[in-house]
Amino acid sequence: MVRAPDRATQKRPDRDVYVLGVGLHPFGRFPDKTIHQMSQEAVRAALKDGGIRLSDIQVAYFGHVYYYGMSVGEEVLAGLGLTGIPVINVENACSSGSTGFWQAYWNVATGVFDVALAFGSEKVPRGAVTTRAADSHERLTGADHMMAIYGLRMRRYMHDHGAPVDAIAQVAVKSHHNATLNPYAQHQKEFTLADVLESRPIADPVTLHQCCPTSEGAAAAILCAKDVAQRYDPGLKRSVRVAGAALRVQPFHDRQVDNPDVTELAAREAFQIADMTPADVDLAQVHDAATVGELIQIETLGLVSEGQGWRYTVEGRTSLAGDLPVNTDGGLLAMGHPFGASGIRMIHELVTQIRGEAGSRQVKKARVGIAQCSGWGGVSTVHILAK
Repeated sequence: MVRAPDRATQKRPDRDVYVLGVGLHPFGRFPDKTIHQMSQEAVRAALKDGGIRLSDIQVAYFGHVYYYGMSVGEEVLAGLGLTGIPVINVENACSSGSTGFWQAYWNVATGVFDVALAFGSEKVPRGAVTTRAADSHERLTGADHMMAIYGLRMRRYMHDHGAPVDAIAQVAVKSHHNATLNPYAQHQKEFTLADVLESRPIADPVTLHQCCPTSEGAAAAILCAKDVAQRYDPGLKRSVRVAGAALRVQPFHDRQVDNPDVTELAAREAFQIADMTPADVDLAQVHDAATVGELIQIETLGLVSEGQGWRYTVEGRTSLAGDLPVNTDGGLLAMGHPFGASGIRMIHELVTQIRGEAGSRQVKKARVGIAQCSGWGGVSTVHILAK
């Protein structure tokens, strides 16, 4: 079987790309809104934020997972009055939105387009998240139940690194605190450690408040070549540079829920393109569908030594006031997880922080941020943004 190469597969482009505008529709439950309406609100917000016209968009990438009919991205933009441009509908599990952002970046970076829109939305059904058909052997054995897999990963992490269960649960306490400072978050409520540990068991040792909620919402980002961004934002005062962008996929027989090996490859590639190292990172947004996911990802990205993520959390180093703030908007755990929007939501938060516009959750000296988003099927995207 042919394996993915360990070396970087993409070279640093000659053309700088900036995020000009970002927009969000709040995350939560909105029974009276369609995916089209939520998406349109996010796109309008991104256009207003960037001071750019809808007619200036040359290509669009729309991330979503569940079926809402054909050509949803085209329908969303047509409802806003934009037609006749290439629209690519992207399904890449939980990394659908971040995959669309990655595609938008490389199309602008290589000169195919000057202005691109990446947006995503979802109305995730209530209940357990599964990945296979109802009659598949994975479903029959419980192997496609996401939280069951996270339970196994958490148990292994505890065994390998001596992490106490209450230390891992502290991730949820930190993230829910951050979400109380974020008006877009689904769960704007503080949790104590006891609240987290005593919540309903889901997949031992994972409890309810250590799982991300299923959610609805939308996010959007507008990417431009540097010269175009300067026309709308003279001096690039609010525009944020995409310093590195990578997407890697695990070989089929090696697939794991947190894709640690493939995240390491994607991070290595993104840092190489950005000409940076993990030491340059000021804050991180990572895939934390369960508490242990955050620990695994910050370690795999090279931000923390292997097995030390839980210690960083207990010591407060991943808090807003710490030296490595992680999931500053609440993350998947508290911000929510509408699959198609989550990867772009991470971009929204990095842009907001790097601009210095995050208000009461603002990280001091936020100049370089990293966003990592996983997807079922062994996908991992890594994006590095910088002032």
